[in-house]
Amino acid sequence: MNQALADLIKISRDTGADPTLVQGGGGNTSVKTADGKYMYIKASGTALKDMSAKIGWRRLRLETALSVVKDKAIAQMEPQKRELKVVDRLLEACDDNVKIEARPSVEAHLHACLEKCVIHLHPSAAGAYVNAKNGWSKLQKLFKAEKLPPLWVPYTDPGYMLAKRIARLVDAYKKQFTQSPAILFLEKHGLFITTSSAAGALRLVQRVINQCNSKLKQPRKGKTKKISPEKIDAAKACIDNAYSQGTGGTTKIWYYYNGAIEEFMRLEDARKMLVGCLTPDELVYAGGPAIWVEKCDAQAIAKRLKKQIDAGKKHSAAFLVKGVGLIAAGTEKMAPTVRDIVLYSIFIRTNAARMGGILTLNKRQEDFINNWESEAFRKKLADGKR
Repeated sequence: MNQALADLIKISRDTGADPTLVQGGGGNTSVKTADGKYMYIKASGTALKDMSAKIGWRRLRLETALSVVKDKAIAQMEPQKRELKVVDRLLEACDDNVKIEARPSVEAHLHACLEKCVIHLHPSAAGAYVNAKNGWSKLQKLFKAEKLPPLWVPYTDPGYMLAKRIARLVDAYKKQFTQSPAILFLEKHGLFITTSSAAGALRLVQRVINQCNSKLKQPRKGKTKKISPEKIDAAKACIDNAYSQGTGGTTKIWYYYNGAIEEFMRLEDARKMLVGCLTPDELVYAGGPAIWVEKCDAQAIAKRLKKQIDAGKKHSAAFLVKGVGLIAAGTEKMAPTVRDIVLYSIFIRTNAARMGGILTLNKRQEDFINNWESEAFRKKLADGKR
């Protein structure tokens, strides 16, 4: 096996096994070959933990991938047409024997601009800062001892525009520090780690996460209050009924409960915290933040779901029922992802609220994600649909 591919599998599986680092099919990894001609990168919609020598990656001609960022004509296109064009160009850049339906990551042209090994994650620890109104100032203090300071990337629509912006910011960074940044924090998005070796990238990921967590409030662990089976069954039946009424469809209903969920539900301002969508992942996989359910009224919940749909939004897939727990609506494959997204979300919201307030996607940013074909493709694969 090519060493670059072996390194890619290693960094993907090591980071993908930890749900606090990435949820669902999110996150990306890449490794460039020693001769600088090719780049192995995670395939879109594939979970990092599932990558193997046979599946979950594509190999691209590096110069062809870089040409996408440099193409001024693409920048002039209407957003949705532009993003479809980028998908086509990245597929054209592929040079491998992969036969199954597998696109290279939609951020492949972004990875092409960075160092040899790239790990892009959506960790809850970093999310607490990139979704906080004072997050960047907190990060600057937290990482002030770094020889090379982190690079902050203001929120930019994912895809082509993000790749263009990061390419410009990295060029400016190189002029100032004579080296590329190793740590990039992306507002309302996540974390990029980029180094010259796979082992170095994994070490840096762990160090950055530990540093971020050192100042954050961690969820309580240990025994939780026992919830009666009758209460759980009643809540599940209520959400099932509401889902059918509100969406006109049917799905499976799942129940989750742990110390983090119990602790969040006890917060006086829990309902207020569940306003606005944090990241593209939360929107794509869970339809936005969990709906706070003070009282299980199927008709009232159905009305909220219908209102979301009528407004052209994705409907919620998660419901935090006060005194009961988390109810998720979705397939057997998708429900654990919804659960992980909610745990990620409540951790971020709790900590961001302590750092000056929660920073969420605005309507225009949500609309871009909702209409982006690449995210629909990613969700379809994560849900087990081909």
